[in-house]
Amino acid sequence: MPNHYFQFKQFTIQQQYCAMKVTTDGCLFGAWLAQEIQNLPLTSRLLDIGTGTGLLSVMVAQQNLATIDSVEIDNIAANQAAANFKASPWHNKLQVHHTAIQQYDSKFYDYIFTNPPFFDNDLKSDDAKRNLALHSSALSLDVLLANITRLLSLNGHFAILLPYHRVAFFEDLAIANGYHLHKKTLVQQTPKHPFFRGMLVFGFAKKEAITDSIVIKAGNEYTAEFRELLKNYYLQL
Repeated sequence: MPNHYFQFKQFTIQQQYCAMKVTTDGCLFGAWLAQEIQNLPLTSRLLDIGTGTGLLSVMVAQQNLATIDSVEIDNIAANQAAANFKASPWHNKLQVHHTAIQQYDSKFYDYIFTNPPFFDNDLKSDDAKRNLALHSSALSLDVLLANITRLLSLNGHFAILLPYHRVAFFEDLAIANGYHLHKKTLVQQTPKHPFFRGMLVFGFAKKEAITDSIVIKAGNEYTAEFRELLKNYYLQL
């Protein structure tokens, strides 16, 4: 049974009411995101689509000065995220909105990020809340992309975490909608495992994409690359 909370160096994520708990790949994506956003100028307004516990928003807020709006369709998860935001040191720049992204209206954002419901071709469970969090029946990738386009500034970027088997499909979808791939980082559990996640950044500006990879563990130890990304967050690093 997972813990009701996940303790980081500077904040705590309560998760007892959320279908999707804190995961290693989610933490990796949050740390990777925070670094990517730090390296960009003029990123003052950020949007997190499908925030769940609020993990990504809080991780990004720790390393960046921008204000972050977070959208969550599930009422209980939205309340959990709001409580996590309020308890964090960066509560003054975090706000959760309980709504579907299709109904959310706002001025344009400089950077949008999302860990979407992506297991749309896999077996669903009997848990309705977990299905909503894991599956794309409520938010397909093409609808997600349409709403990102609606809310993203012309000079903005967006980042997405996907299972590896959906990466090529989404790249083609984004390119067909006028985007260019700026960065792609593929993730392995260990050197012996195949890629299982892809972390992607897109923008409207044409540029040569950076493609790299990261391994989470070698043997029983986190790799140097993983440790470098998570050192500001994980208690044990």
